[in-house]
Amino acid sequence: MEVSCPDWKTDLCHVVITSWTRPPTRYDYNAQKDTFAKSIFHTDVRYPELEELVAEEVEVPSHDGILVPLSIIHKKGIPLDGSNCCILEGYGAYGISYAPSFDVRISVAAHGVVRAYAHPRGGSEKGELWYKSGYKTTKPNTWKDYIACAEYLIKKGYTSPEKLAGTGTSAGGILISRAITDRPDLFCAAICNVGCANAMRMELSPNGPANVPEFGTVQDPVECRALFEMDGLQHVRRGVKYPAVMGVAGWNDPRVVPWEPGKFVAALQNATASGRPVFLKVNYDNGHFTEEKSVTFNNFASQFAFMLWQTGHKEFQAIE
Repeated sequence: MEVSCPDWKTDLCHVVITSWTRPPTRYDYNAQKDTFAKSIFHTDVRYPELEELVAEEVEVPSHDGILVPLSIIHKKGIPLDGSNCCILEGYGAYGISYAPSFDVRISVAAHGVVRAYAHPRGGSEKGELWYKSGYKTTKPNTWKDYIACAEYLIKKGYTSPEKLAGTGTSAGGILISRAITDRPDLFCAAICNVGCANAMRMELSPNGPANVPEFGTVQDPVECRALFEMDGLQHVRRGVKYPAVMGVAGWNDPRVVPWEPGKFVAALQNATASGRPVFLKVNYDNGHFTEEKSVTFNNFASQFAFMLWQTGHKEFQAIE
């Protein structure tokens, strides 16, 4: 739910109620009268193909026993035999929480794909302590919580390692780059979307100093070691069977410069022994979520097509 009060001189507020599977409903709330009414800005929208979707909220024990929230969205009646393609998304930084909200990208679930959102430490799903438990020297909890969520999805039969794809965006690049370098056996494919994948050098980028309060500085010995642990590039090892990986860079990205995902992809290309594709996609029309909507749609369409191609979804295979 989102509440905003456009005019602070009145008792009128704008309220938006949504969920993982239901489009937003907009209301006007009169605090003085304590009444709700559908807003004149609301338009009823119905997506018949999404009406068979269900959302589950579970908690998963992490490496240290802490329970991590996991949201699972899927079509009713899917088999729990490991045969489903699954896309597991995560972020876990800056105290930002994944609140349930409707997103058109959930439509892949209508095609039998499991969409899951991990809520690892580093976000604020469980308050300030949750945030600080995935921050600087405690940052490993972020990708270990994410790995625990991946293991849960596999154990419960929602998917299998051959069908599981992971994705992380921006600061979520730390999460996904370290998850696949720590546990490459869990994933078939991964997307590092404008992702921080070279944390030790990030401080030297134009936006680097602004991130020091969140991740730390190489000038401090303790924080430098923490940055090394966060750095996906530093943990790539030759001869390991890594999943298929698409690194995505925005040529005009002022926050995560293109060489971060670029260096990570290059290291994986030189190291992987799996034979799966690893490549870099550079969007010359975008920055860091500052592009036109059509560019955004094309960007995520290519990412989803890549993941579902690699995880074997029948609707996303090449036509010979």
